[in-house]
Amino acid sequence: MKSKNFWSALVLIVVGVVFGALLVSGFSLVRPSFADIRLGAPNPPVNLDADASSFSKAFIEVAKNVTPEIVQITVVAKTDQDPHQNLFPFQFFNMPKEEEGSGSGIIISTDGYIVTNYHVVKNATSVKVDLSDKKTYTAKVVGTDPLTDIAVIKIDANNLPAAYLGDSDNLKVGQWVMAIGNPLALTSTVTAGIVSALGRGRLGLINNKYGVEDYIQTDAPINPGNSGGALVDLSGAVIGMNAAIATRGTDSFIGYGFAIPIDLVKSVAKDLIAHGKVDRGYIGVEIEDVDDAMAKSIGLDKPRGVMVSGIVKDGAASKEDIKPGDVILKIDGKDVDKANDLQSYIASKNAGTKVHLDIFRDGKDIERDVTLKPRDSGSKSTDVAENNSDNNDETNNSVTKFDKLGLSVRNLTQKEKSDFKINNGIMITDVTPYSTASDQGLSQGFVIVEANKEKIKDADQFKKIIKDKKGGAILLKVVDAQGNSRFIGLEIPN
Repeated sequence: MKSKNFWSALVLIVVGVVFGALLVSGFSLVRPSFADIRLGAPNPPVNLDADASSFSKAFIEVAKNVTPEIVQITVVAKTDQDPHQNLFPFQFFNMPKEEEGSGSGIIISTDGYIVTNYHVVKNATSVKVDLSDKKTYTAKVVGTDPLTDIAVIKIDANNLPAAYLGDSDNLKVGQWVMAIGNPLALTSTVTAGIVSALGRGRLGLINNKYGVEDYIQTDAPINPGNSGGALVDLSGAVIGMNAAIATRGTDSFIGYGFAIPIDLVKSVAKDLIAHGKVDRGYIGVEIEDVDDAMAKSIGLDKPRGVMVSGIVKDGAASKEDIKPGDVILKIDGKDVDKANDLQSYIASKNAGTKVHLDIFRDGKDIERDVTLKPRDSGSKSTDVAENNSDNNDETNNSVTKFDKLGLSVRNLTQKEKSDFKINNGIMITDVTPYSTASDQGLSQGFVIVEANKEKIKDADQFKKIIKDKKGGAILLKVVDAQGNSRFIGLEIPN
């Protein structure tokens, strides 16, 4: 009997232990204490070395120190659009046409001067500035410069945290940068990337033939509202002012952003603060980039410099023996390889400033000094119509084809000469798509007035020049239907 009781007690003990274990582990009825809870692995997967920690710290320090120097700008501006046009089928008269927008700005002086984009404050009727410490001020527009998309505004405040304005001339592609601003109404946003390219121009962001486009391209995300904000390097120096984005089918960032170099911003801002406008000097030339075919056609060792395609009547260059076909290689000792290189440099100079040009002409290097003049809004290029050519009407208007070039031309009629205001040339009647002529920018309706600096009177003369230059290249001067002239290099196949 005792033995039976012993075994019964033992079974009960074992069942109790097992059931207790199930309660604790399987059914979670007994919880561990807060102090006993351990989440995640005990150590990070990578131990950062001193260099990596320092690199990360640079971003942190820049964000901390530069963010207070960037402001949010809210603008109410006049607009040509009827604010009710999407609601009603009829027009409201005598109703205010205004809209609200926002952007960013950079504090450039402790007493309240702020630089931003012209397009941020364009047509503004009121401007409000919010600082990073949540203080709000009403601002006045001091001055604007639409040709560079730069504006300066002013708030009545003192002891502000002014940004350190760096040197954009020493930027390198691949350099780390940070964009700081207020995109999509999200205040004090910081993004990072690298300098993707320098000297980006001809983007069509400024709708003016005298507009200066010489942008820093970056893959640091820039979105609407970032305009006027800062692009900074890892020392916290502002090296550009954010201005635009590259996008397809959306208004938000999907590729690249563009910033105005801070050296240009500083120059324009000083003029706007001092005078309310920019007293800009002009060299008085129309210019274009030099490509490989153009360089070969004039005997230049490689594509470099910018070619003068036209001279502005009574402009600065017209007084100093500068001619269409000249290639400007340097200005004040600085290499010029793109049209916007020259534009941005001149844009930073006032009227009356003398600049020194190194020029390639007819296989020789020459030098010229030019004193910049203010622009006359009515001035025009005068290199197209020259009245010393034969005025004979051409009776043979048959088409001459150059199949290897993908080009067809014919002689001009007297009426066409009158319409184009020229006395010589041949009409381009057809350009084959994807041909040599097409690749070099020739188009139907252009008139070729010169080839290798010879005035072209008829198609036979042009045919002889092409024949003599097989395997080489020739420089063409063409005029479009609007009377604009430019040079085009054309390689001639064997």
